Amino acid sequence: MDRKTDPLIVRQLRGEERVLEVGIGNRTGVAARLADAGVDVRATDVRPVTVPEGVRFRVEDVTAVDEPDVFHQVDTVYALNCPAELHRPIRDLAAAVGATFRFTTLGYEEPSIPVERETLGGGDTPRVTLYTATTRDGPRPGRR
Repeated sequence: MDRKTDPLIVRQLRGEERVLEVGIGNRTGVAARLADAGVDVRATDVRPVTVPEGVRFRVEDVTAVDEPDVFHQVDTVYALNCPAELHRPIRDLAAAVGATFRFTTLGYEEPSIPVERETLGGGDTPRVTLYTATTRDGPRPGRR
């Protein structure tokens, strides 16, 4: 994720009360900016990583979450540069807690689940497509 696109993603998510970033890795800019904006930010990765102040972190493999707990109770689950093989497991986790799943892909992959697409940026800012998982009936509700 290009540093110029981070603010575009943050703008889309900063109105949420609670978010969970899956697979934060070493790209912590979005989580840091959201936490600075007062959002309750939680993050996971399959290995220990350093996260910004104000971000709660857990080592977790999203494909192995059988029963979501209070840590997963958020409005939006998001993933940046999310590989296709994780789209379905993350969508299922989000659905289990009544959250919206929003993500970007690796760029060369198409989403492996039904989505709505939103193109952000343009002009001097690189374009990025933000996907929101949907059901056959339309967008997944974002809040309970």
